[in-house]
Amino acid sequence: MIRTVIFDMDGVLVDTEPLHHDAFFRHFAELGINMTAEEYATFLGSSTRNVYQQLKQEFDLREDVEVLVGRKREHFGKAFDESTELELLPGARELVEDLHRAGVPLQLASSASKETIARVFRRFALYPFFQNLVSGEDFPKSKPDPAIFLHAAELAGVEPAQCLVIEDSANGVAAAKAAGMYCIGYRSEHSEGQDLHRADRVVTHLGQLDAAAIQGIAG
Repeated sequence: MIRTVIFDMDGVLVDTEPLHHDAFFRHFAELGINMTAEEYATFLGSSTRNVYQQLKQEFDLREDVEVLVGRKREHFGKAFDESTELELLPGARELVEDLHRAGVPLQLASSASKETIARVFRRFALYPFFQNLVSGEDFPKSKPDPAIFLHAAELAGVEPAQCLVIEDSANGVAAAKAAGMYCIGYRSEHSEGQDLHRADRVVTHLGQLDAAAIQGIAG
């Protein structure tokens, strides 16, 4: 039986990916990095710190990783605060509220920084619905490493086999399965090109999920 649901944030609850994309590529231009769309796609689901750790080695960047991360976050913060179009993804609030009403504890396990998570949760008033918020910046490795999901399960006091993860990236799905959790892949227009074949189930709209169906899954 599923005892808790662990949400990813970017691409599941809200689509901040265009803002991240813009922030990264503005910074790449400053650094003189010619980034292909294919290489950038491999970073989806990784923390910003891990992305810059890779880039520092690959491009022999002089700046410290923390300086690089800080500059990218400046770009992102400006774009986030100025955006008038950013909304929760279709069906996200309804699913969160339905699970909350049913008494299902909710966890967040996102590769986003604590600062970005706080921006999203303040803007959309999501704090009352979630038991724990886990940021990828606290882990040395990003998804597909399962550590972030295992930590979320530990905080919830639930065995991994009784956790259900909702993810939109190939790295996220791989991490959930490596953690021994049931995983629903969310294939939306924002996750185009992501290989979700390892998910136990794939949906194209969060409206395809509800508390009753999730609670009925054998964990």
